[in-house]
Amino acid sequence: MPPRSTPTARQRRLGAELRKMRIAAGMTTEFAAALLDVPRTNVPNMESGRSGISPERVRTLAGNYGCPDQQLVDALASMAAEREKGWWEPYRGRLPAGFLDIAEMEWHARRLRIGLSVHLPGILSLEDYALAVFEQGIPRLAKADIDVRVAHRVARRRVLDRADPPHMDLILHEAALRMQFGGAAVARKQLSFLLEASDRDNVRLSVIPFSAGGFPGAGQSVTYAEASVPQLDAVQLDSSHGPEFIDSEMQLRKYRAVLDAMRALALTPAASRDFVHTIINDL
Repeated sequence: MPPRSTPTARQRRLGAELRKMRIAAGMTTEFAAALLDVPRTNVPNMESGRSGISPERVRTLAGNYGCPDQQLVDALASMAAEREKGWWEPYRGRLPAGFLDIAEMEWHARRLRIGLSVHLPGILSLEDYALAVFEQGIPRLAKADIDVRVAHRVARRRVLDRADPPHMDLILHEAALRMQFGGAAVARKQLSFLLEASDRDNVRLSVIPFSAGGFPGAGQSVTYAEASVPQLDAVQLDSSHGPEFIDSEMQLRKYRAVLDAMRALALTPAASRDFVHTIINDL
């Protein structure tokens, strides 16, 4: 098969982990190619996610690289075995690739830690709220482009209806709760849905009130996705030019600390729910 033109973030991550493993072992691309009996040029394609790799070949490489972490090897082999297309695939070519990478990351996460200061969680957006957010984009998007973004964002919450949904830990600043995207009626409906979602056993809602003062990560939108093994965790940051994905251990430690600090300032889940009810009543 020809190399993929646009590998997903998950495919790139699998390749990057294999490359890190090879370099840590002090092995060359020629060595890896000989192990797999493929041309040397195939190895860079596999390590960039542009070419697929079988679970058996993942284990062959890991074994010859001397990787001692069997849980990591099993997780990588499981990633290599994935063949079923995700619900987001029909949007490929209709949306920037980063939007699809967010949905893919959420779908495969065991736990999502989300810290937001201005927006409410995209994964829990209702249609009117998502529409109001996307209508603020600069340059202004065509209606058809906005509509497909809204449909994709609303569809992201289907991960909560999986048989084994990820645990979701939401830490929201009061500013995000008081922003009235779409007006008071839209905000009221969106906040009510947020409370409804927090009734789920796997969803925890915590609020940082204005009175808590400053905090690390203020102004950022952070999603920390915990994988089946910690080495495959990832962070997704929002920016005006699109989502950014981070997976270096130093940055993962940093954002775990940021979210821990936010959690320490937040109200308890019960007090947070009461706080949201108060905001709804004020609208």
